[in-house]
Amino acid sequence: MKTRLTELLGIEAPIICGGMMRVGTADLAAAVSNAGGLGVMTALTQKTPKGLHDEIERCKSTTDRPFGVNLTVGVVATKIDYDEYVDVITQSGVKIVETAGRSPEPFMERFKAAGIKVIHKCVTVRHSLAAERLGVDVISIDGFECAGHPGEHDVGGLVLFPAAARALKVPVVASGGIADGNGLAAALALGCDGVNMGTRFMATKEAPIHDGIKQKIVEMDENQTQLIFRSYRNTARVYKNSVAMKVAEIEAAGGGFEQVHEYVSGANQEKAWSTGDIEAGMITAGLSGALVSDIPTCQELIRTIVEDAENIIRHRLAGMAGRA
Repeated sequence: MKTRLTELLGIEAPIICGGMMRVGTADLAAAVSNAGGLGVMTALTQKTPKGLHDEIERCKSTTDRPFGVNLTVGVVATKIDYDEYVDVITQSGVKIVETAGRSPEPFMERFKAAGIKVIHKCVTVRHSLAAERLGVDVISIDGFECAGHPGEHDVGGLVLFPAAARALKVPVVASGGIADGNGLAAALALGCDGVNMGTRFMATKEAPIHDGIKQKIVEMDENQTQLIFRSYRNTARVYKNSVAMKVAEIEAAGGGFEQVHEYVSGANQEKAWSTGDIEAGMITAGLSGALVSDIPTCQELIRTIVEDAENIIRHRLAGMAGRA
């Protein structure tokens, strides 16, 4: 399956495993890349730039295919020297970076000098156009269905994906609400050049999270997520557990972030991810969890998605178009 995205990035399938905090390790990135997609490590999952350097080297040792590094700027409370992380990335030989959060403008000159292709994540067409003017190579556009931070505009992918594809000249990647061949075929039909999946890759054999969390994703339905942090203008979509419901309750009563911090702390999140106790902390998950029914390897998942999308395009849709 060839698109502008596969040609630009040198990958076989137009499928990206987006950078996910705590999940985007060398193990998952290499597994996705070896399966023909684009695996993406998450820089800030590593607590130090040296840790990122070592993780990149570990990924190189397990795949000879393209992989990327995600750098998300400005969404964590702790002070981070992003320049040091950028130095590691530009000196590592990595040729693809996924940026998110704030504008990648402060780092673009160094990325370009290192021959790095930049994928920038946006939630609006306006911000996508601004990023395109900066020289990013690909826009990954997040619909309202996505996990993590969908923005404050609540535009679903069915409208946002074609709106972005129509407005932009660079390849557009559809992100949010996609977990199978139907989603890939739909994204291509809407004018996009590929898809970005996070929640779906969490429920794979290689994802470095507890099997208990993976099973909860398999059991999800379309009502099993919760929007939190909306009153702080930093909306996040997470798994609807007792923690998420408590945070929503505090927000509804007018409570400030300091009142919810203990519930969403990194320590509690780490406990949930590592022990499988879904009630221990905040777990990021998107609406696409409703479409997840198994826990395959990345190889099996990507092969199935591509084959299903091709069958939909070649047979179901072509057959409809051929009817009198």
